[in-house]
Amino acid sequence: MADKVERTEEEWKEVLSPEQCRVLREKGTERAFSGEYNMHFEKGVYTCAGCGEELFASDSKFDSHCGWPSFYQGIDNGKIIEKLDKSYGMIRTEILCANCGGHLGHVFNDGPQPTGLRYCVNSVSLGFRSEG
Repeated sequence: MADKVERTEEEWKEVLSPEQCRVLREKGTERAFSGEYNMHFEKGVYTCAGCGEELFASDSKFDSHCGWPSFYQGIDNGKIIEKLDKSYGMIRTEILCANCGGHLGHVFNDGPQPTGLRYCVNSVSLGFRSEG
């Protein structure tokens, strides 16, 4: 893992777009079916938009029909932190980048095998590096 990224909120505002700040730093959510990577299936690696840490391989991405990019596993243990989220009257598991603490989305137990998980991620929280 890269060196942990720690910035003040003002520093984050200098390096992220307003929408990235709203989602990554303020735990917002982009509108369903609006994100750049929802129906993106190019071969490569999805990274954290906040710090560039590699989070998901393209071969774990699937079309969940939920409106956000979905993956059945992270690229490596320890790169994604799971945290209980009781906001909005729901009980969910939030996922965060372990390197910079950026909010990625949530993980659910309704994904495909081999894990049965669906990492539901905001496109704005991601970057992408093509292998082709």
